[in-house]
Amino acid sequence: MLHKTRGIALSYIKYKESSIIAKIYTELFGVQTYIVNGVRSSSAKHNRIALFQPLTLLDLVVYHKGKQDEIHRISEIKCYHPFKTLPYHVLKSSLALFITEILVKSLREEEENQPLFYFLEQSVIYLDEADDGFENFHIQFMLQLASYLGFGVETQEDLEREIHHHHFPQIGDAIELTAMGRMIAEDYGTVIALDRTRRVSILEKTLFFFKIHLEGLGEIRSLDVLKEVLK
Repeated sequence: MLHKTRGIALSYIKYKESSIIAKIYTELFGVQTYIVNGVRSSSAKHNRIALFQPLTLLDLVVYHKGKQDEIHRISEIKCYHPFKTLPYHVLKSSLALFITEILVKSLREEEENQPLFYFLEQSVIYLDEADDGFENFHIQFMLQLASYLGFGVETQEDLEREIHHHHFPQIGDAIELTAMGRMIAEDYGTVIALDRTRRVSILEKTLFFFKIHLEGLGEIRSLDVLKEVLK
């Protein structure tokens, strides 16, 4: 049966000579896997691999036979929000790589969750369109995502209490604790001045918090790249 839905590209692997198997977070069906034929064609006219780059916002017509099927097919696809800066800005593209890895490892539901989809969509658009003030985006994104995944906290004290209960070794200074409280309470774009050391410390706390709740989150391979870019 054919369905129209929006989607957010997460990842793909090559399949056979010119095809891919793509993982997409869809508005109607949650996380889904699609086989897409011919997108890696040598012909520029038929090469559509750019549509599956991380976080690309997609309009889709998809064919789903039934819930028992693990892999579906895409009938029609186009990008509905072409990126202006995200793929071309070193920091933005590093942030995008990082949050994509977080999403791939944390999104599990194969069912509709429109509030979560809208949050992800608006977060991606914000990152693409922001001129400045997005140095803390990845941390605020994770703290907000936690609420949609069912384990969010309302205050910095709640988060600190939980991570230290699970033996997180470090306690931040007053500047770091205040900044983390603001990241939890305030929206993207809020100017929160931090040096690299404190920003990395807050990020490590947030990742530890995620690992408490998400079994199998494991090593985040893009973390080292992001730390290097944020120097």
